Amino acid sequence: MRVKRGFKARRRRNKVLQLAKGFRGGRSKIFRTAAGAVDKALMYAYRDRRTKKRNFRRLWIVRINAAARMNNLSYSRFIQGMKRAGMALDRKVLADLAISDPSGFSQIANLAAQQG
Repeated sequence: MRVKRGFKARRRRNKVLQLAKGFRGGRSKIFRTAAGAVDKALMYAYRDRRTKKRNFRRLWIVRINAAARMNNLSYSRFIQGMKRAGMALDRKVLADLAISDPSGFSQIANLAAQQG
């Protein structure tokens, strides 16, 4: 007698098809195609969660560099001066300060310039 696997297989297939919701065409309807598409999507999601962190750090550095140059400092001199002054502000906070409070950033830049 043939074993059809019952609800466990159906549950597994439905889980994959639920994850494939919103995909176009057979990629959301046909189990075999959907399974491949979902595997690939999950791999991309895993990879890009890490890439996102890199991209944001790059963006923050670009913003800090632009703001530091408006205060006649290069990015590397600015960071070096901050480390010597013992200021422990991370790049995310510094980039936000550079945009939202340029005068406050200028004061930090002046302190960093004096140390550098």
